[in-house]
Amino acid sequence: MGLLSAPAAVDKREYWGFSLYDWANSGYVTTVGTVLFAPYLTSVAETAACGYSGTTDHPCRTNLDVLGLGISPGSLAFYVVTVATLVSALFLPVVGAIADRMARKKLLMCAFAWAGALAACCMVFVGGGRWGLGALLLFIGNLCLGSSLVVYDSILIDIAPPDQRDAVSSRAWAFGYAGGFILLLVNLAVVTAHDALGMSQGTAVRLSLLSAGLWWGLFTFFPFLRLRDRPPTSVVQVRSGSLVRQSFGQLAATLKHLRSYPMTMLFLIAYLFFNDGIQTVISVSSTYGEKQLGFETQVLIATILMVQFVAFFGAIVFGRVAARYGAHRTITGGLVIWMLIVIAGFLLPAHQIVPFLAMGAAIGIVLGGTQALSRSAFSQLIPKGREAEYFSLYQAGERGTSWLGTLVFGLVHQITGSYRPAIVALGLFFVIGLVLLVRVDMRRGITEAGNAQPSIV
Repeated sequence: MGLLSAPAAVDKREYWGFSLYDWANSGYVTTVGTVLFAPYLTSVAETAACGYSGTTDHPCRTNLDVLGLGISPGSLAFYVVTVATLVSALFLPVVGAIADRMARKKLLMCAFAWAGALAACCMVFVGGGRWGLGALLLFIGNLCLGSSLVVYDSILIDIAPPDQRDAVSSRAWAFGYAGGFILLLVNLAVVTAHDALGMSQGTAVRLSLLSAGLWWGLFTFFPFLRLRDRPPTSVVQVRSGSLVRQSFGQLAATLKHLRSYPMTMLFLIAYLFFNDGIQTVISVSSTYGEKQLGFETQVLIATILMVQFVAFFGAIVFGRVAARYGAHRTITGGLVIWMLIVIAGFLLPAHQIVPFLAMGAAIGIVLGGTQALSRSAFSQLIPKGREAEYFSLYQAGERGTSWLGTLVFGLVHQITGSYRPAIVALGLFFVIGLVLLVRVDMRRGITEAGNAQPSIV
């Protein structure tokens, strides 16, 4: 069996459709969310505030006026992610509740994907002093990404039986890293050769942002054509009314009875903490590398490319380790490695590329595995009929929608004027998440949710 072949008992057509959506949205996650947009938006905001883009030696100290609040240009992108996720806390659960009652889940997923892709394409117009447009488009893109992933994650339960979910989730994540790697490689060539192509670096970055939107939108047609619609099953009965009204009623019932599933709730809380740490490290890495360590954009993109390449194999390896030792123990080991990575990030010397690359390789090893296995482990703990709704709560801490981590990072930077204490502050999220995760009894949680027990958890 090949590394990315469909596991046994999983329909090949749907497996490819499911996996290719990870390929599609990873173009946005890597090019926009991870590498290019936060540093670019920071530079646009700094130019608007100070007349120049700040550097390590000459930082921009003038704040932006945002609704009467003084906002540091270096913290703007992280505050936008924070606001997007706070809005998501209200919006995504309703999306999940609607998805659980729809017979056309894939259409809902793809509609959000295409809306987010359009926002990413419009980032080509962010330049000059238009940092406000950039902030708005980042908000829309992240909100649409989270909404599409709520539905996408719930489809894992539809297409894969319990014993195959770790494998399907890990391989789909590997597809995502492969897609992100290929698009980012093309963008690296464009940004690096911008002079030879007769354009400024800013223009090259904006065209790369456009390519991410096109990639996301076009490849979303594959899951739209290959995934199968299924009628809702075991939907909780609530008072009659419109679909939205019923969905709010189902959400209220789920939140009321969540305490009946203590292991599910404990896993969700643990995930909220440790994934906030993971997502914040991912989203701030390029800004940290450029503004704190003094690396050029080309070095940052090359490093992320290496991370994507390593993460492709890391996701596969973690899936195979989980098949032997269980997802719970494998995730726990991954969090220990994450804590060591944060400490190493604080100690990294400026302008020294070898230690920076070493840390990037370590991130690649654990990045995809911890996230993919968290998704499949959580799927085992969800009561039937509430899959998308529970995944909407799960998505509050998913990639690109972290709020507490980015808030802490932005606040610590604004207070200290340095990204080093901000990066080390993220270690607290991994510590709390690990302490909570080791208290989760997976077997008990699966039984409480009324699901079949897999052979290994």
